Amino acid sequence: MTTTRRTLFLALFPFALGYLLSYLLRAVNAVVAPELVKEFAIGPAELGLLTAAYLLAFCAFQLPLGVLLDRFGPRRVQTALLLVAATGCAAFAVAPGFVTLVLARAVIGLGFSAGLMASYKASSLWVPLERRSLANATIMSMGALGLVVATEPTALLSAAIGWRNVFLLFAACIVASSLFIFFAVPERTEKTPAAGFGQQWRDLLNIMKLPLFWRVAPLLGLTAGIPIAYQTLWAGPWYRDVLGLAPLDVARHLFWMAVAFMGGILTVGFVADRLQRRGIGPMTTMLGCLALHTAAQALIVLQVRSLAFPAWLVLAAVGQSAILAFPWFARHVGESLSGRANATINFSMFICAFLIQYGVGLVISFFTATVTGYDPRAYAWAMGLCLALQLAALLWYLLPRKETA
Repeated sequence: MTTTRRTLFLALFPFALGYLLSYLLRAVNAVVAPELVKEFAIGPAELGLLTAAYLLAFCAFQLPLGVLLDRFGPRRVQTALLLVAATGCAAFAVAPGFVTLVLARAVIGLGFSAGLMASYKASSLWVPLERRSLANATIMSMGALGLVVATEPTALLSAAIGWRNVFLLFAACIVASSLFIFFAVPERTEKTPAAGFGQQWRDLLNIMKLPLFWRVAPLLGLTAGIPIAYQTLWAGPWYRDVLGLAPLDVARHLFWMAVAFMGGILTVGFVADRLQRRGIGPMTTMLGCLALHTAAQALIVLQVRSLAFPAWLVLAAVGQSAILAFPWFARHVGESLSGRANATINFSMFICAFLIQYGVGLVISFFTATVTGYDPRAYAWAMGLCLALQLAALLWYLLPRKETA
């Protein structure tokens, strides 16, 4: 059956729009954090926990999400979950205290847990395997657009109407996106009927028992998790405390990082698509991006001021190159298991992002705060530990071994 461009657009674009909102809400705390710290009197560890609550709930739902996507399809699952995200967003807007903020943030994360995975599931239903890396990268670039909106535009909007009203506005946009997906997206069922829930869970656990999964999960988790944790929270305070930037300048630097992310993920997708036609696999392309990834981190850890902003731009541009592994891993475990295969990899990414986002704040809390923020040495220690973990995961992946999928 041939698929028209209009059908393909309606099958993918509404999910990409939902992913844009997912990334917007994931990253917004990097801009509104100073207001939250001031209003609720929270320290770095609490700020890390508050922001990471999104990632924890997001991560916790990834495994059942894979089963739901394979059984009910992305349209129905994403429609329902976006309404949950809108509820959390509204609760965050009216939160009276820190505990309510954390709980509301977790509900937002739960509601957006299918942001990327529903898009990838739709891609697996409508896009041929050989073009899927490009399709997935294009979808992810919409998330980067959400990251752009979460920077200087949100800072200006928050200054104009207040952060609480900003979150109410976001809640309304999320409801609209949910309705768009429900009414616009066409249905397509799997070629083979879905197995029962029991069998689906057994398949999921079998995927997580594969030696291939344990070989790639630490590397992919840290490769994607580190930029997520930094760009959605700690890059902003780093600019303030290490480079001494004012709030609007911080937002502007985050804006250009988001632009680099959007351009970088599209470029990575096009490059991988072209190289795959020449017989170079997506994992090889990803490892090439990883060389730039680690070099940029090293400059940030060493706080080389003259190269700091270019290093952050490079990290943003190649930070999500791990998406190249999604179709590669799904092909190894079977196309009928693509939702669950993607969910296991996404789970590893977001558990790493949660641990890093909270862990960086925890390390920073051991250092005495400065008049304007946090001790610059604290960032060097926290981010240096993250870089060391990623290098260890790379060595683990590169170790020669015999395995079958």
